[in-house]
Amino acid sequence: MTAAPTTTTAPAGGASAARPAPRKGRSRAAGTKLASNLVMAAIGITFLVPLLWVVLASFDTEASLSVAWPQRWSLDNYAAIWNEETTFRPLGNSLILCGGATILTMVSAVLCAYPLSRYRFRAKRPLLLTIIFSTGLPITAIMIPVYSMFVQVNLIDSMGGAILFLGASSLPYAIFLTKGFMDGVPLEIEESAWTEGAGVLRTLWSVVLPLMRSGLSVATIFTFVSMWGNFFVPFMLLLSPDKLPAAVTLYTFSSQYGQVAYGQLAAFSIFYSLPVVVLYLFLGRNLGQGFAAAGGVKG
Repeated sequence: MTAAPTTTTAPAGGASAARPAPRKGRSRAAGTKLASNLVMAAIGITFLVPLLWVVLASFDTEASLSVAWPQRWSLDNYAAIWNEETTFRPLGNSLILCGGATILTMVSAVLCAYPLSRYRFRAKRPLLLTIIFSTGLPITAIMIPVYSMFVQVNLIDSMGGAILFLGASSLPYAIFLTKGFMDGVPLEIEESAWTEGAGVLRTLWSVVLPLMRSGLSVATIFTFVSMWGNFFVPFMLLLSPDKLPAAVTLYTFSSQYGQVAYGQLAAFSIFYSLPVVVLYLFLGRNLGQGFAAAGGVKG
């Protein structure tokens, strides 16, 4: 007696799974990709045109608002602003003002973000909501009472007072960014350091901050750039011409008759952008590292 042969049938979905994607779907995906590339190219060109104008106008003594190739390349615009009163002193004031406020903001942001990220307490949620609300509060809405307060406490025209207010106004957004990156650091690494006798500050400095190096770089760049381009705060709080930063002295390129020295303005803009570019190049190497060191968790 022989056993009946058994036959196996392929699953019903096997043939359809092996079929290539329909041509209509592939063409639709290609069209979507082409449209997105065109949109990105248009956005890139939109940002490239002002940069192109700055570079070309800085070498053109007869520059105007239109993007034009200089008829005669010259360094006269750079020579005209190459002095202490126009460039060096305002840029130095900007570095002192924005650099000091950035350091103050980031130190305070780390110390504020750590308990918000690691501890649970009853007022945590209302405090986070207050910080988020403060990130959208416009500075111009509170400058009048701030100016009045600075006059009363004799901090008007004080570089230290301006640094304190810039740091305080940038603190909510810095805390929001820093806490988000700190949440990504595994708590087990801190617990391992605690078992070896490390305190809270020692763990924060030696364990948490190195692992969130990329996040600190992002928060520092955002904080510094927002302060570097701030015009209204130093314009209101600093009165002496020798204390004004570069963001405020930009208006000196406009004459009392409404004429603007576009070539000198473009040359000054090149120097004005250098600190931000240097900061990005210095900290940008940390942006893509992520939390590679997180593999050091003990078993």
